[in-house]
Amino acid sequence: MNEIRALYADEKGEIFDAPGFAAMGRVGRDSVPLTPEDLIPLPESADLMFLPGRLALGMTGEGEVMPIAGQAVAALLPAGYTRLFLPAYEREETAELLPLYGYTAVALYREELYAAAIYTDENDKWDPVHYNTRQLKKLVQRTKKDLKGNRIAEQVGRCSLEWHCCTAQNLFYRRWEAGIPTSPVCNANCFGCISLQPAQCCPSPQSRITFSPTPEEIAEVGVYHLSVAPDGIISFGQGCEGEPSLAADRIAPAISLIRRRTGKGQINMNSNGGYTEGVKKIVDAGLDSLRVSIISARERSYDAYYRASYPLASVKASIRYALDKGVYVSLNMLCFPGFNDREEEVEAWREFFRELPVQMVQVRNLNVDPDAFLDIMPEAEGKCLGTKRFLQTLHEEFPQLVIGSFSHSVV
Repeated sequence: MNEIRALYADEKGEIFDAPGFAAMGRVGRDSVPLTPEDLIPLPESADLMFLPGRLALGMTGEGEVMPIAGQAVAALLPAGYTRLFLPAYEREETAELLPLYGYTAVALYREELYAAAIYTDENDKWDPVHYNTRQLKKLVQRTKKDLKGNRIAEQVGRCSLEWHCCTAQNLFYRRWEAGIPTSPVCNANCFGCISLQPAQCCPSPQSRITFSPTPEEIAEVGVYHLSVAPDGIISFGQGCEGEPSLAADRIAPAISLIRRRTGKGQINMNSNGGYTEGVKKIVDAGLDSLRVSIISARERSYDAYYRASYPLASVKASIRYALDKGVYVSLNMLCFPGFNDREEEVEAWREFFRELPVQMVQVRNLNVDPDAFLDIMPEAEGKCLGTKRFLQTLHEEFPQLVIGSFSHSVV
């Protein structure tokens, strides 16, 4: 009953447990046995998948780590859960790159499935039960009729029905946080970009917009949503676009148009923060909150992942300006076990938060092939604290930081 047993999948995708093999998880490139403290019951809305070309690993009673005759199994967690361990596996030479998902170690414990994760934020608004309902298609048609000819409404309709984006769907449900994509271009070339990938890589889960909406189109959608939505938020910087601050000359006047017609709700931007002049224009126009995507507070690590046309110093300058102007600033921290929790990374975060006292950290499981990610990042210099200890350290040393997973209403 108390064994933490390894799982594997056969060639048909059926999942089995492996008696005699203790389950393992992975931190960076190191595989370690999982303990009860690492595990929570597998969330109801989690998905399981097997990893082609990757043999499951387990530990025998004698302490020997060896592959099991089957494919490794991983859990994909719903929003609000942060993984602690990657799935442990032995990669075959012919294995192809994995799609862009957040792979989490999973095991059989107490005769139930458990995941190596913690619950970091409770927000019923993002429960999958509220999305992809039977009436969604009809609601999309209603809004497209109300906003006839608006290209943003057309784009977000596709995001809702084809890619099942929750932030997109909220526009049609007339509630909560709704995305308004604006920028077809970006100033970074993120390794794990979800809207644009090179042909030889894994496919992107979304397609990027191909047009530049006018201030009037942006304002029309913004007013439409904020005027009626409970806890209404509109957000620039979605998965189906590039960097919104590059569209500052259109977003800033759009915000002015919105605020002339309604003072309701919250205007948010999700940004990499690299184009400081654009961020300043949007902040000055009346931005309420800014969420900055970031993976590291060290230049070398930051540059390796974002491969951007701007330095980390520009990101810090954007955050400083927003804080000085009274904007609520959160970080969208991309989290990878065995990377963020390295000693050198933790020390850099200490310096970052001393310099820039942002209000919140939203932890996001990095969706990427684990081996491909580690291949492009700097080698570890220090020990790993573990993801749980890393987050506890931030909470203890910076008590003003809210650590969660979702954007919170701030107006």
